[in-house]
Order: sequence, then structure tokens, then C-alpha cells
Amino acid sequence: MPADFHEPLTTAAFFERQARRRQELWNLLGELPREHRPQPAKVLSVEQHSGYKLERLELDLNGLEPVPALLLIPNQRQAKASGLLYIHAHGDTYELGKEELLLGREVLPAYAPLCAELGLVTLAIDSWCFSERQHDPKGAVGEHDAFKLMLWQGRVLWGMMMFDEFQAVSYLAGRSEVDPQRIGALGLSMGATKAWWLAALDPRIRLGIDLCCLTDFDELIKTHNLRGHGIYYYVPRLLAHFQTADINELIVPRLHLSLNGRHDALTPPSGVEKVRDRLLPLYDRYGRRDDCRIELFDCGHEETPGMRRLVRDWLNRLSIGAI
Repeated sequence: MPADFHEPLTTAAFFERQARRRQELWNLLGELPREHRPQPAKVLSVEQHSGYKLERLELDLNGLEPVPALLLIPNQRQAKASGLLYIHAHGDTYELGKEELLLGREVLPAYAPLCAELGLVTLAIDSWCFSERQHDPKGAVGEHDAFKLMLWQGRVLWGMMMFDEFQAVSYLAGRSEVDPQRIGALGLSMGATKAWWLAALDPRIRLGIDLCCLTDFDELIKTHNLRGHGIYYYVPRLLAHFQTADINELIVPRLHLSLNGRHDALTPPSGVEKVRDRLLPLYDRYGRRDDCRIELFDCGHEETPGMRRLVRDWLNRLSIGAI
């Protein structure tokens, strides 16, 4: 990088650099099916739940395999409601994908009731290798096989995961119930990492919320915990171009809430503070400091009640259009 890379720029120059760096980040993600034109979604079933309708869908996002999805449509919502992409975690629970929205997990109460209450039209898809896309009874075997095969094919598993989420945003934005100018992304753990990557890669994301995975790559190396993250996490040549703060810089000045555990080995706290100290001055300069909040809580790899209260507040900002 040039010596003046982190010197103050005019607002126009800052956004121009963001656009160049965003393309550079996309270019690291391997061969992607960019020319694929999705076929219409298939509605497999419609269910009525307390406070919302649930559509079970099959989406054509990548042209390689169908993507099962859930779409939560609140009964009480604006005519053009805010949309939310809910991104599930990893946790070696390969049988649990999009259903996390409805069921939650041990460290994360289900988000479906809150999404319905706030009137957020919410989409959740199965990631590669999870739930209905788990192609080996031993989930980790299927994930490793997918990673290796994609490398041979010139693809990157993380790149294909992010491409699916990007395409899912396009589907969500195209729904008649959704205001395409008010879309957010939310996830915990792997879902958190996807949320901040997606917000960096896709300016359509007006609010990114990541829980328990704002991991600084250098700090993770220093703590000798590369094994803590799954093989999906690793992108060839990434560190020659980007650190965590560099990727998150691409979100400025859009809304960004990051909540992490001080005792979470997957997210070294010194790295969280490093990213925070890099981003807040940029929000001061190119946006509003109140639109970025990065916090550490006295917990491990889990969402606490205090975290949930903050997430609710920020999702409400998305719901009412205060973005």
C-alpha cells in the first residue's frame, strides 16, 4: 500500500478508494458465477406462525446447486418494509442452517419473534455444506471436500458463500414487500463474519450487525488459534491485501454494530479494540460516530441479554428507516 494510505482524504477521494478496494476484495474470492442469471424462486410451502407468515423457498443463486431458504413476512409491517438477511452460524452444527432463525441455538435465542415484532421481512438461506446443502453425513468431511474441490476448480469456498449471500440480498431487495433502500444483515460467529464481509462488499447493506466474530487476523495469529476457525474462513492471499480493519473500512459511513465477548478465543479482544480504534475516526471524518458501535462484553462466544437489547435498538433503526 502507498505510504499515505491512511492519511486523510477528501470525502470523494475516500469513496473512490473504497470502490477500488471493494473490487480488489471481490477479486480475491476466486472464480464466481457472476454471469449467472437466477431463475424465479420456487415457493415450496407457506405456513402461518404467531405474528408472521413463513415461506419455504428454493432459490437459484449460483447455477450450481439450489439454495433452500426461509422468508419471514411479518403480519404487521409497512407496505414497503425494511428487509433483513439473517445469516446462520457454523458451530460444527451442520444440520442447523437457515432454521437457526426459527430455533436459535444454545448461545443465541431465536430471532424470528423479534423480526416479526419489528416488521422486518427476513430472509435466511442455507450456506454451502449446511442443513439441506449438507452432502455428506459427516458434515466436516463434506465441508473439507467442498473446500478442496473448489480450490482445484479455481474457486474459493468463502467466495462462493459470500456470492450466495450477495445474491440473496438481490432476491430480498426484489420482493414486493421490501424497500430495497432499507436492508440489513445480521449474524453470529460465522454469520457475523459474513455480515461484515457482506456489508463491505455490498453497499446495499445499510446496517451490518455482527456478533462474536470481529476477528483481527494478526491478533488471531499471535494467539495461535488459527485452528479455532473452520477451513471455510481462509482465503488465499488475503493477508497480502487486507487486514480485518481494511475490510471493515469499506462499510464506512453505513451503520455498523459489532458486539463481542472479551473471553472469546475466536475474537481476541485486543484485535476488536484495534479495529474499533481504526474505524471510529473514519466515522468522525466521513459520517457520524454514532453510526458505528464496537463493544466488548464480559462473556465468551455467546449473545448476552445486554447484546440483544442493543441489537433490538439498532434493528429498530432499520425498521423505521433511521439509517
